[in-house]
Amino acid sequence: MFTILDKLDSIELKKMGETFRANRPFNHIVIDNFLDENDAMAIAAEFPNFDNDCWYAYENPLEIKKATNNWNHFGTNTYNFFSHILSDAFTKKLDFLLSGDNSIQLVPDIGLHGGGLHSHKNGGRLNPHLDYSIHPKLLLQRKVNIILYINPEWKANFGGTLGLWSDKNGQPDQLVQKVDTLFNRALIFDTTQNSWHGICEEINSEFDLTRNSLATYYLTKPSTDADPRMKVKYAPREDQKGDLGIEELIIKRQSMADFQNVYRVEKN
Repeated sequence: MFTILDKLDSIELKKMGETFRANRPFNHIVIDNFLDENDAMAIAAEFPNFDNDCWYAYENPLEIKKATNNWNHFGTNTYNFFSHILSDAFTKKLDFLLSGDNSIQLVPDIGLHGGGLHSHKNGGRLNPHLDYSIHPKLLLQRKVNIILYINPEWKANFGGTLGLWSDKNGQPDQLVQKVDTLFNRALIFDTTQNSWHGICEEINSEFDLTRNSLATYYLTKPSTDADPRMKVKYAPREDQKGDLGIEELIIKRQSMADFQNVYRVEKN
């Protein structure tokens, strides 16, 4: 199983890298037809049903979704996908795309901490957030995400659009970019640039279809000014601003001592 990046030569990768570094509000690139269609369809066919027992549920005013990073829950094609995209060969391709000849020594997170399979259905949410900065096990800095959207029936008008916000004083400011989460579309982005992202349009799909994705993360040696935070940092939606309960929840959600107590709390 190969991605479109595997098929590009160094010249094509450098050109793609120029686009990646030019995009705003932070370095990112959207790539359609990331996998051969047959491979993408095979992964989609074995994606777990939303009611499957494999999922871990997040249910609170900041996030309503299901996720699993357990390799034993992956079907054969999904397992092969993660095996390849986290391989040394692919990681070197990705490193070259990001940095050209100035390698940043990317390290794939084979444990899929926070990654793996994600699913949202109608009513799902994901507030603007910054991903964890320092991996709590490896103590390396999270550098780049790859998210692959994998539901072949998904349409742009179903919502669930991923928003990319600029940063102002440590909070999301302007919604600069919207990414429709269409089938076999990948988003690659740098997570070290105050990279606020989240679902910016309500999910309202036909027949309660689910917004499905696969996520992998890559790490590097921490920079001298790296945020030491080991958990996600959320921001309130517009309708939550000024809510002291939401502010308290955000603080607890990013606390290593308290986060496990707030994954599931009463929704607004």
